[in-house]
Amino acid sequence: MGLLATQEKLLLFVYQNKEAVLRGLSWLRTIASLLALAVFLYYYGFPHPPERLVLLVGVTKSIFGFFVLSYIIRVIFAIHSWQYIRNSLFEAALIVLLLIDIVSVFLFGFNALENLFLNLNIENFTPFYILFIQSYLLLLVGLEVTKVSTSITSIKLKPATTFIYSFLLLLLVGTGLLMLPEMTTKGSIPFIDALFTAVSAACVTGLAVVDTQTYFTFKGHLVIMLLIQLGGIGILTFATFFALFLKKGVGISHQAMIRDFMSEDSLFNAKGMLQQIVIFTLLIECIGAFLIYLSWDVNTPFYDDAGEMIFQSVFHSISAFCNAGFSLMSGGLNEDYLQNAYILHIVVGMLIIFGSLGFPALRDIFGINNIRARLATPWKKWKLSTRIAVWATFALVLFGMGAFYLLESNTEILAGKTGFQQLVISFFQSVTTRTAGFNTVDIGALTTPTAILFIFLMFIGASSGSTGGGIKTSTFVLILLSVITTIRGKKSLELGGRSISFDLLNKAYTIFIFSATYILVGTFFLAYFEPKMSVLDLVFEQVSAFCTVGLTRGITPDLSTPSKLILISSMYIGRVGTLTLAFALASRVDSTNYRYPKAHILVG
Repeated sequence: MGLLATQEKLLLFVYQNKEAVLRGLSWLRTIASLLALAVFLYYYGFPHPPERLVLLVGVTKSIFGFFVLSYIIRVIFAIHSWQYIRNSLFEAALIVLLLIDIVSVFLFGFNALENLFLNLNIENFTPFYILFIQSYLLLLVGLEVTKVSTSITSIKLKPATTFIYSFLLLLLVGTGLLMLPEMTTKGSIPFIDALFTAVSAACVTGLAVVDTQTYFTFKGHLVIMLLIQLGGIGILTFATFFALFLKKGVGISHQAMIRDFMSEDSLFNAKGMLQQIVIFTLLIECIGAFLIYLSWDVNTPFYDDAGEMIFQSVFHSISAFCNAGFSLMSGGLNEDYLQNAYILHIVVGMLIIFGSLGFPALRDIFGINNIRARLATPWKKWKLSTRIAVWATFALVLFGMGAFYLLESNTEILAGKTGFQQLVISFFQSVTTRTAGFNTVDIGALTTPTAILFIFLMFIGASSGSTGGGIKTSTFVLILLSVITTIRGKKSLELGGRSISFDLLNKAYTIFIFSATYILVGTFFLAYFEPKMSVLDLVFEQVSAFCTVGLTRGITPDLSTPSKLILISSMYIGRVGTLTLAFALASRVDSTNYRYPKAHILVG
């Protein structure tokens, strides 16, 4: 009877104090998460003597111990404790590992995990153990951030505004990380250069004011790679995906925000596409990294270092698919030992194309359900937007290849090369010019007509819903279609057996006019601040920045601070999109249910 009474008192205590305890625990977890993040940044961002490292490791273990205790408390206060444990098996498994480690030390006098690593011939166990704990703490911090991101719709912001703010947050965090002493070989980096690099990485551009290979350490390279990945598919996309993956759920309003970002027809399609975006991205990048690993030339300096080769392969795969153009070689893919690595050029070029097609097109082409539907009904076609993305990309790549070959066939770039080599060089320049920013030739050595050709291709850019920039292929196709329709005297726009609404055409013209005007204004100020530089080089630089391409004729490191700020704003506006920025800043009209009498205006 005494045992039953004790159980009843315990259950009563749990029931009466559940909300207060869990609410207080939630606040403490938030504080502990921030402290863990601060310790992590301090641990890896600054140099430390051995005794300080021991102290930081002790603090890290203490924070980890708090999360273990908080998990046990949450299990006790859960209505169905075993169900709660089943829903958080990953967290429970990590805690069991830590408890085994603690119990083995106090009861048996030896470290069970350390002995396990020693039996596996891993002698330097401590760094792995600390990294394991820190990774777990970062995961917990990520969970807290995910909770915040999924509740962001409680703040009444336009989807476009939310998208813009998420990128601003990413840029500020990236700038702060790159300014940490351990991120550069110099011990520090000027704020303007850190901001420029963070913006260029997060906006998947690739312009660099410092030598990425020699100026940044491995930690700096890792930060740049993460900025490229998060910037390529969007920080909100990652946060929402992990909310779904961890079964935290997202609200209807948050799904509506995703629908607006992805231009999907329904909430169900938007949710499914979000999952496929991350899956497609990771799958293509993994395949790309594997193929790049196999494609390195034997003369590459890190060819005999497997670890460095793996990191270089992953970095370049992410940079290529996200159309960033960042390379960890000072000369990019134009280094002497990579100039003849044509298989590598083809692999990188194909990654760029996949990234430039856009996630809606990739889903339409490679989605399992869509493939099954087309096998069952062979007459079923791709969506019109997918057909535009694929055929416009194919046509522009062929056009760029042919034009580059004709313009450079008598120059040192193509002269003396075999037919296959000339085709690969022409193919790569045509692909990278529109979206990516990698270079296998000296861009500054190109002839003036070729530079103008590159400006044209950069301005068009990639397809809608992709990681690339520019006005997008669909915008270019609609404007071209409108011109043909006007010349032929037709009353409606028709493409692929479908009628195109004039609302879409108006958006296309808005993007075109806004982009052209911004490039013109940006070039004007660049010419004002850099009077000694060639106007062609400045136009090239401005178009490359605004269209998030990343190619340069070699003037980026020599730009003044005002010019860097112009390019920073160009990269940011080019990445978030002109229409997105306009929708975020503009106020919607209350009503459009009226129409004025028609007027005739002389045109042309």
